[in-house]
Amino acid sequence: MIATAAGQLSRLLPRRSDYADLPRSWRRDILAGITVGVVALPLALAFGISSGVGAAAGLITAVVAGLVAAVFGGSHVQVSGPTGAMAVVLAPIVAQHGIGSVALVTVLAGVIVLAAGITGLGRAVTFIPWPVIEGFTLGIAAIIFLQQVPAAFGVAAPAGQRTLPAAWTVIVHADWSSAWRTLAVVGSIALFMVGLPRLHREIPASLTAVVVATVVVVAFHVPVGTIGNLPSHLPAPLMPHADPGALRTLIGAAVAIAALAAIESLLSARVAATMSPTGPYDPDRELVGQGLASMASGIFGGMPATGAIARTAVNVRAGARTRVSAIVHSLLLLAVVYLATGPVAAIPLSALAGVLIVTSFRMISGSTVRKIVRSTRSDALAFVLTAVVTVCFDLIEAVEIGILIAAFFALRTVARRSSVVREDLPGPYQPGDDEIALLRLDGAMFFGAAERLSSAITAHPDVSAVIICMSQLGMLDATGAHTLAEIAADLESRGITVIIKGVQPEHMALLANMGIVEALRHENHLIDALDDAIAHARSHVSSQGLSVDAAG
Repeated sequence: MIATAAGQLSRLLPRRSDYADLPRSWRRDILAGITVGVVALPLALAFGISSGVGAAAGLITAVVAGLVAAVFGGSHVQVSGPTGAMAVVLAPIVAQHGIGSVALVTVLAGVIVLAAGITGLGRAVTFIPWPVIEGFTLGIAAIIFLQQVPAAFGVAAPAGQRTLPAAWTVIVHADWSSAWRTLAVVGSIALFMVGLPRLHREIPASLTAVVVATVVVVAFHVPVGTIGNLPSHLPAPLMPHADPGALRTLIGAAVAIAALAAIESLLSARVAATMSPTGPYDPDRELVGQGLASMASGIFGGMPATGAIARTAVNVRAGARTRVSAIVHSLLLLAVVYLATGPVAAIPLSALAGVLIVTSFRMISGSTVRKIVRSTRSDALAFVLTAVVTVCFDLIEAVEIGILIAAFFALRTVARRSSVVREDLPGPYQPGDDEIALLRLDGAMFFGAAERLSSAITAHPDVSAVIICMSQLGMLDATGAHTLAEIAADLESRGITVIIKGVQPEHMALLANMGIVEALRHENHLIDALDDAIAHARSHVSSQGLSVDAAG
């Protein structure tokens, strides 16, 4: 047992094989790391500001969390750092508990994600339906867009309002005499980001757009808000103070952040595995890496981190094959911290808002939306409700509601496909066969279908024996097994012989525990072969017939 546990633990740790392809791919890995670092810089700054913790925290997160996740994570090509979804969920926490709470909630969330990885919960993300994931992504994109409206108009977001009404308030009460300047910056950023890739795909559109906008603003002394001072070095690591009162207040927020970090990171790693020839990823190790990354980020004053789908996709397309590319990405951003904070401080806030506005539109796939809407009504409903709840209420609640809706419709479909079919007895007719009901259970006998199937089975009062065939039954739960035991007891109490045929081995223990043996007249009424079951039923019918004749 100890050896098994040690083997499981060693699987979650870095190993030499992580870099097996490095001798053949190191040039491509370094180039990919530089490319994704250039793309990540404006996004890290923008997401830090959008979350309310500041540009410095976003940059620190990209450096520290990106490095730790690259070394300890379960994907060879995943790039981690601050993301739009995390900025969205973190913003109300900062507004409610203050910026001082971020370090503590980041470390707590990291511990939860780390525990999930160690305990093997990494594959749980496969239970989240695709329409729910896409609805969640659509809602996140809408929130990111709405969050940038105040910065695009050059004003602070109204305090105490949710994202949608806050954006509406800013638009309605806009001061157009000054707002045109910041809107012009946003528009120029959008034009560059859309137009530059059409000229040359290798041009880093977002960084180029931000650099051009910054140069114009500085050269012409345009009066718009800028990032301002940034630290010229990483802060010293410091464990956040955790008094019992703060822990009780923030534990719920930490759980929500941990859930979001796990979902987003595993989805990103799964997408990367389909795009890259480096092979599959280890979901449990990915959670371990992301948990350690968030813990390290919180200790250095950063924010929670997740796997970033957009940056990971850039990394793969740039030719990354090993973790070295993500490590180089973090080292490049570290160089920015120590060597280029002066120029970065002059970047207009409206330029970063423009980057995120374009990013929010790129998160939405029109073809994906059309596919889901044209699929089934239940999937379309789960997609739309998840998106609406994400925008109007809460991210984690949106995922929960989406999963519940999808599960409800899936169970309803399974229940509808479950049936009880009365079949004719095989072979030539024998006297008394019309008193035997051969019933085949199809589909699933579970809580969603048990009552309906019970009514169908017991609706045969004109028979002396019932054979219930279970060899085609795919699913059986405690409710279904208990219902079958009650059916058998009820029929036997009315003088009808019940024979259970073809119980599958995986169902036998559950049926026995629910009392099926006690409900039957004899334990040998559990029969494997159909011919034996029919012969046994005919013997009971004939013996009852002889008893009636003798009485007559």
